[in-house]
Amino acid sequence: MSATFTSTPVADGFCMPAEWTPHAGTWMIWPERPDNWRLGGKPAQAVFAAVASAIAETEAMTVCVSPAQFQNARRVLPPNIRLVEISNNDSWIRDCGPTFVTDGKGAVRGVDWTFNAWGGIEGGLYFPWDQDELVAQKVIEMERVGRYKAPLVLEGGSIHVDGEGTLLTTEECLLNPNRNPSLKKEEIEHLLGDYLGIRHTIWLDRGVYNDETSGHIDNIACFAKPGVVLLTWTDDTSDPQYEISKDAFDRLSKAKDAKGRSLEVVKLHQPGPLFQTAEEAQGVDHVEGSQPREAGLRLAASYVNFYIANGAIIYPLLDQKYDANAAEILAKAFPDRKVKGVAAREILLGGGNIHCITQQQPLGR
Repeated sequence: MSATFTSTPVADGFCMPAEWTPHAGTWMIWPERPDNWRLGGKPAQAVFAAVASAIAETEAMTVCVSPAQFQNARRVLPPNIRLVEISNNDSWIRDCGPTFVTDGKGAVRGVDWTFNAWGGIEGGLYFPWDQDELVAQKVIEMERVGRYKAPLVLEGGSIHVDGEGTLLTTEECLLNPNRNPSLKKEEIEHLLGDYLGIRHTIWLDRGVYNDETSGHIDNIACFAKPGVVLLTWTDDTSDPQYEISKDAFDRLSKAKDAKGRSLEVVKLHQPGPLFQTAEEAQGVDHVEGSQPREAGLRLAASYVNFYIANGAIIYPLLDQKYDANAAEILAKAFPDRKVKGVAAREILLGGGNIHCITQQQPLGR
């Protein structure tokens, strides 16, 4: 059994490392819910398997799966991928899983945030979410590391850190009244400091246009290294994304990080715009209370939603017009890593992308 500490990570000498630091492994959850993934989840499962296999080339990979899908997932996934049975409501482990913290001496612990399916009864994307709320604790128990239960509704996709005390997020998400209505911005910043070791928070206004997560940062901007931020971009001034990205660019250009450095902002052109087809929408079951998947829906597509694995960047292939350009920019930003694209439209149809379905566990002793 893992101990649950009543202190905070920072009080115990722990903080959240950057995603590019060495991993002990990566976690994912197998998709299956037919009211989110079309055709019973089979197309999405093939893409999840491709992402997991790409990551498993460079580090240990664990996929959580429900009892009903265990044998199917075992058949689809290669044998070098560990499969563990964990009940779940959906497959977004970035958001419902733990955020791991380290002490710089080889110890690793997990932060268990409160999860309410991106808004609870006021805008949440599905009901119930009771099993997802338990995923973080179960992963922490399985890894036999210490646990902190944070008094904050927060999804992992709503934060990005540089590992040196700076955090990126959006006001659209963390200040949304359906997350922590009783907390002021300063109080949220204080909790981010206590639980992640953050000394300075950079607030963008909004996330990607039509992002159902209430504007998660991991879909619009992320650190490539301390002092360098990748930002989703479009030059089309008639696109609603333009004003969002322009405002983000202006804020980032004026911002300083926790060490007082100005930021270099690298623009990463968005795919599309992309829209859900009638055929794709028809394959999704309609369930009252779940996020509708309708024909013509603009998809919140972004190349920023990639994953930094040991020795590799796993990024989404979404639009032949821009895929190669995205790979070129990512290769320049991460010269020590191999850039590998995975055709990821099926993940996008479910409401996120590769970063959303992965969660890193940093290397400990």
